[in-house]
Amino acid sequence: MKILILTGKFGLGHWSASQSLRQQISRDFPRAETEVLDFFAYAMPNSSEALYKAFDLLVTYGYGLFNAYYRMADRLPSDTHSPLDRPMLDKLEELLWEKRPDAVIATHPICAGLVSRYKEESGDRLPLVTCVTDLSTHNEWLHSRTDGYLVGSREIKERLMEKGVEAGRIHVTGIPVKEEFRTISHRRGGGERRLLIMGGGLGLLPKKDSFYDALDELPGVRTTILTGHNQRLYQRLSGRYEHIEVVGFTDRVWEYMEQADLMLTKPGGITVFESIFAELPLLLWEPFLQQEKNNARFLLRSGLARAAAKEPEECLAAIQGLLYDDRALGEMSARMRARKRELQAAGLARILEAMTRETEVCA
Repeated sequence: MKILILTGKFGLGHWSASQSLRQQISRDFPRAETEVLDFFAYAMPNSSEALYKAFDLLVTYGYGLFNAYYRMADRLPSDTHSPLDRPMLDKLEELLWEKRPDAVIATHPICAGLVSRYKEESGDRLPLVTCVTDLSTHNEWLHSRTDGYLVGSREIKERLMEKGVEAGRIHVTGIPVKEEFRTISHRRGGGERRLLIMGGGLGLLPKKDSFYDALDELPGVRTTILTGHNQRLYQRLSGRYEHIEVVGFTDRVWEYMEQADLMLTKPGGITVFESIFAELPLLLWEPFLQQEKNNARFLLRSGLARAAAKEPEECLAAIQGLLYDDRALGEMSARMRARKRELQAAGLARILEAMTRETEVCA
């Protein structure tokens, strides 16, 4: 069986989900041949990098405009076509002829829409699975020729059903994360409290020195700050504080989650489910992108997180209010454990295998 995962690098969430899907399929279905492909780099080899940079600038400095477009697009019918569809469809047809996959998984809504339209126009029965990489029911993800949806929660499944998607096509698998996050074994009890802060690479951390001075003085607390590719922040903070460890870019985030009692971060879809599988309680930076606002509402309603304001003094108060509260931390971890048990019941590889067998019978 050959599986093609189509994605794009508009942020790293779609790409990360694709890599985690490939890892899960290799574990559960070792005979499958799985390939992850950046479809935008394939279809637009000379302009995809510029496209990604423009997107990053938009969501960083023009997020109000992005949010307005995102809300407007949700009011458009599903399967809405754009002028770019035709050239992109031609490249997709070329790709599918070259790769000859038995099934396609899309982790970006544009990829899902293009494959659905290709199936509609060609009559091809190629199985299409759409992996929704946020806690979202936005119409951009919904396409008539989609055979299965992988979603993050039972609430999302119920809302998709309200939009007319058949229950049997919706599978509550969680947003895919690497296997290492699923097997974390937390240290518990004794010693100092551990706080993990992520978002430095995105410029989310407070600018005032007083915030870090106060963090450093929290009794019995050791803080780790992941600064990502933000070299300026790394150089500013590294080695300056006795109880604050500063780490640059790392692809082994799970090792820091394993040691943490609490994490302060933005509510990106991948990070949310890394935390759920790690059973790591969350404080959330106030989000500014609409998708992350949706993720935050889910976490807060479900009792899996608390909110932290942008202002340094209020953010510090939120940290203190939760980090020393063993009961609240334990309750959050227990809710995450319950969610994790629900998600582990669904086997992605078995879903794909069943869909492929059905296609072979109908062919």
